[in-house]
Amino acid sequence: MPLFDTAAFSPCELEARLRVHRLPEVGPKRFHKLIGAFGSASAALSAPASAWRALGFPNACADARRSPEVRDGASAALAWLERPGQHLLMWDDPNYPALLAEIADAPPLLFIAGDPSILERPQLGMVGSRRASKPGLDTAKAFARSLAGAGFVITSGLALGIDGAAHQGALDVGGQTIGVLGTGIENFYPQRHRQLAAAMSDQGSAVVSEFPLDAPPQASNFPRRNRIISGLSLGVLVVEASVASGSLITARLAAEQGREVYAIPGSIHHPGARGCHQLIRDGAVLVETVEHILEALRGWQNLSPAAPTPTLPSKPRHPLLDLLLAAPHTSEALALSSGWPLPKVLAALTELELDGRISCETGRWFGRVP
Repeated sequence: MPLFDTAAFSPCELEARLRVHRLPEVGPKRFHKLIGAFGSASAALSAPASAWRALGFPNACADARRSPEVRDGASAALAWLERPGQHLLMWDDPNYPALLAEIADAPPLLFIAGDPSILERPQLGMVGSRRASKPGLDTAKAFARSLAGAGFVITSGLALGIDGAAHQGALDVGGQTIGVLGTGIENFYPQRHRQLAAAMSDQGSAVVSEFPLDAPPQASNFPRRNRIISGLSLGVLVVEASVASGSLITARLAAEQGREVYAIPGSIHHPGARGCHQLIRDGAVLVETVEHILEALRGWQNLSPAAPTPTLPSKPRHPLLDLLLAAPHTSEALALSSGWPLPKVLAALTELELDGRISCETGRWFGRVP
């Protein structure tokens, strides 16, 4: 059954809200203004156009109320909700995620494919470049695996690059992940991640959008998508980003919403590290291992008291594997991190590789989750 409180929302009111949601030039603030002024979406749709104009709404809003496109779109959304695993959350529903409700322009409704209950669980946003380097992708996947294994839901934007690696890393260890779209769920973008999104919905995770089901990709949608990623999360980790990356918009929104911002540094010669370096100069937490994030988030219970306490993963038996599951390392970096002499590190790496517990790519070692 679709997730909405039928006692609170009659079928008529639900359909009316879906129609208001599709009106041109009606975003979250105007949606809330209409409900506040008229008491319900049904009353707003029945009100004269002059009443809408008195509230400062453009003529296009009132004129579109009875258009076939708006009525048909609402009917299609109602039909969509009848299918298994497809849900709708209103901002005044008791199941609406509490952290997201705190932001100034909280989405008035959310379409959800998958498990809606995980939106209330403690989340960490992970974002970064769409054109990420291989080391950046590997780092995102490794961090997502460890954080998901520690009980956190990984939230990102289902974009190519770092977003996709973060979602996949969480799925790899049986963890949960939320993908927030900048399009309608039925007009999926990017198409290359359609299979990933389907796997998320099928495996106890979720895909979320505030946009009408058929909404196409538009440049203005993605900053709105970003505020949901940060709004749902306790903090946002930027893995790799240029100074012009949209990931820095997410980080800025996170800071404005009172969330913690984390950034992974990189080479001063790599353009994809400059955005992270800028964030660190601006006050983001410099992150080298997953423990840096877990230590900072140990007070998350104060923000989300109803969420279950995450269980930290049991420590791998081998100390080098512990380090590699947190983040990829070169042999020399492992020697520095572990305090072991390099010959001892090399010997241990050989044993771990023969056991199939680690792998080496382009000079860097990666831990493998059993």
